[in-house]
Amino acid sequence: MSDKPPIIYVVDDDPAVRDSVAFLVSSLGYAHDTCTSAQEFLARLDDDRPACVVLDVRLPGMSGLELQGELIRRGSPVGIIFVSGHGDIPKAVRAIRLGALDFLEKPFDDQLLLDRIGEALKASGRALTERRRKGDLERRLGRLTERERQVLALVVAGKTSKAIAQDLDISVKTVENHRHNLMTKAGATSIAQLIAWASEPGEGATG
Repeated sequence: MSDKPPIIYVVDDDPAVRDSVAFLVSSLGYAHDTCTSAQEFLARLDDDRPACVVLDVRLPGMSGLELQGELIRRGSPVGIIFVSGHGDIPKAVRAIRLGALDFLEKPFDDQLLLDRIGEALKASGRALTERRRKGDLERRLGRLTERERQVLALVVAGKTSKAIAQDLDISVKTVENHRHNLMTKAGATSIAQLIAWASEPGEGATG
């Protein structure tokens, strides 16, 4: 988790809605920021802290659904809650399928919104922790030598130390030394854990 406190963003071109939601979340002590457009929100978004955005569907310029797509493209950990007076079933279904926590019709129930915000912040915190874990793992695996990468690729393929030694024309003892170095550099506590980490999409350590 981030050392920074969570924040709630309110993105709506209706000042009454912005003020109402801001007052609601501030009553529980949440930090908050209000924006009138998706572009303003993107310029002010701090992607390194647990966050939730209470987002209108219809906005000037980039729509709320388009903003959701942009956040997904960026891999942002921010949780999304849509609120709209113009919501329809297709938009709601699309938003939820793409990962929004909820799609609330205006006027919404205050307690329901607060409950959803709490859930969104927890999900955002988990996503942020996972993103940092993967970033740390990528840095660790990036320190591997070319030979260590070769050994790791064969370990992931399920080969024994003896088979790896034959494939690389090195001794079994050398393979075991490389495996030990792999474990140390990755911070893994077992070969199974090392294989699981190295096999994660996007790591590229075995390519």
